[in-house]
Amino acid sequence: MAVVPTDSITTPEDVSSTVDIPPVEDLLSTAVEAVGGVERPGQITMVRAVQHAIESGDHLAVQAGTGTGKSLAYLIPSIRHAMTSKGAVVVSTATIALQRQLVDRDLPRLAKALAPQLPHEPTFAILKGRRNYLCRYKASAGWPDEEQDQLFDPREVNATGRMVQRVQEWANETETGDRDELVPGVNEQAWRQFSVSARECLGATRCPSGMECFAELARARAGESDVVVTNHALLAIDAMEDFPLLPEHEVVVVDEAHELVDRVTSVVSGELSETMVTVTVRRVGKLIEQHLADRLMEAGEDLKALLAAAPAGRLDELPDVLGLTLALIRDSAWACITALGPRTGDKDDPEGAGLRKAAFTSLDEVHDTAQRMLDAFGHAEEVDRAEVVWLEAGTDRRPPLLRVAPLTVAGMLRDRLFGDRTVILTSATLALGGAFDGLARQWGLGAEGGRKEAEETGEERTDPKSGKKAGKSRAGWNGIDVGSPFDHPRSGILYVAKHLPQPGRDGLPEAYIDEITELIEAAGGRTLGLFSSMRAAKAATEALRDRLSVPLLCQGDDSTMLLVKQFAEDEPTCLFGTLSLWQGVDVPGPSLRLVIIDRIPFPRPDDPLSSARQRHVAAKGGNGFMSVAATHAALLLAQGAGRLLRSQHDKGVVAVLDPRLATARYAGFLRDSLPPFWPTNDPAKVRSALKRLSGS
Repeated sequence: MAVVPTDSITTPEDVSSTVDIPPVEDLLSTAVEAVGGVERPGQITMVRAVQHAIESGDHLAVQAGTGTGKSLAYLIPSIRHAMTSKGAVVVSTATIALQRQLVDRDLPRLAKALAPQLPHEPTFAILKGRRNYLCRYKASAGWPDEEQDQLFDPREVNATGRMVQRVQEWANETETGDRDELVPGVNEQAWRQFSVSARECLGATRCPSGMECFAELARARAGESDVVVTNHALLAIDAMEDFPLLPEHEVVVVDEAHELVDRVTSVVSGELSETMVTVTVRRVGKLIEQHLADRLMEAGEDLKALLAAAPAGRLDELPDVLGLTLALIRDSAWACITALGPRTGDKDDPEGAGLRKAAFTSLDEVHDTAQRMLDAFGHAEEVDRAEVVWLEAGTDRRPPLLRVAPLTVAGMLRDRLFGDRTVILTSATLALGGAFDGLARQWGLGAEGGRKEAEETGEERTDPKSGKKAGKSRAGWNGIDVGSPFDHPRSGILYVAKHLPQPGRDGLPEAYIDEITELIEAAGGRTLGLFSSMRAAKAATEALRDRLSVPLLCQGDDSTMLLVKQFAEDEPTCLFGTLSLWQGVDVPGPSLRLVIIDRIPFPRPDDPLSSARQRHVAAKGGNGFMSVAATHAALLLAQGAGRLLRSQHDKGVVAVLDPRLATARYAGFLRDSLPPFWPTNDPAKVRSALKRLSGS
């Protein structure tokens, strides 16, 4: 066999540098032809804008309406970049549905279509947080059941036991260990017995199952891929933590970018309860002296008594007794951490090392969260406050707990996500009030097109995550709305029921029930009702079932997926629900002719985080209502209205019953956030249009 000299071997990097890769416009034409589609002006505009952002290093926000084909428009320049660089391109989404669409449909078809014009066929992988993969070692090591005291209902215990058995059987068959491939799924209590967080993990080199670790295998596949599909939570953790979770990358595409701030906020929020302390004490077990564990348990019991007696809501000042209890929890956890000794433990005892790692992880979380809550108070001025703490009431299934969250994640995103990579953010809903400024502020970006002084002067900056020089800041950004292929003024009507009374706190007014009845009768059913609360959705359902002859479904009657399927397959059927339906329904065709929105979806006045953020913005001289509440409402309104037109042939009405959308000072901002439907306040015209569409 002939030996090939190593200096003659051509690597993918060598090929990509010598092969003339076609421009993105040509690649787009090839891809569209391969999938049997038609190029759209907005898609062409977007593919060019994304390519320019990647080349210039500027961030880009792209509003691309439903039907634009935005996945192809960002995937093609991303793949092209991956062919000419050493790192992958990361695509982050908010929902599992979009991740599966990208990995199971869009990327396979695109890779096959573009392969003849590229140095090699593009490769791709999906990467999730470690908690989403089965841990072989934990599944076989018999770790203690940390959930046993939380399952009070014997029926629930038995159900969870059956789920545990099913996971054990699946563990012997699965090739990926991916939780989403376990169908039907299992509850969180069952899954926790087979998974670990990144902080609990022993590491591939120390774990007896490290060579077969599903999470490590997924990371290895991702590291060899051109495109890595992940979620906003993992993207945030990768950016915030000191240990990398994602492969090396220079470009990030954030799809469903309207959800980025909420997902990042969720990742960096903390909670503390007596249950957490109890689980932590159980994890410490016999690893330390009993009196130290007892001291922590007693502090947890004190917290339980305090939270049980306190009213739910935001804490603007720290009560003395709560401060003392939090300090006791912090100090007791630290005493346990100290007593555990070195974190590396005994390398010859992997089972013991696993138990110690789990104990350290829980103790660190309890200690750090208690300290964080103490640090949230004591600021002389509101503008100096960084976080908010609130008490969340308990339920039948869990006790009350304390939560802590940052008042803004703008600084974190600016420094950790946008600081040393190019980010493309896209969604059908980004230009609120007709401008990108509202979300840009929440992302930590300045005025459009602006850059930090460090970049203007060419000064290097230090990456706060690694401490290394990160080059010039990439704070420059641009926003572009590429429009929609739909003819909104000819296809849809925006009806605001200006004649109705303003919504109150005592449920739906009778006039709203009458209005909904008349609209649904005119439409012949075919209605998606989006309500601001589950209470309102259920009240409307109960009131209307006696008035209407068409089938009426309400969220909660069955799984949301099955309800949406039934709604789509039976034209006269109506479906009422709340938040997940505002953003999660895609029903093209005649089954959906009318979207009813009961009221402007402002956050609740007593929402701890939203109200604290409004106050904080006001303290800094801004308009808290517009920056927080109105922006939140505009985003949801636009998402809800976007349920109507899902294909080129769809027609119908978006009916907003809340008259404030026509009369309030902020109404113009909200209406400018919606698709450009033909507007009217005349109920007779709307009913006539719906009757014509239904053929009645």
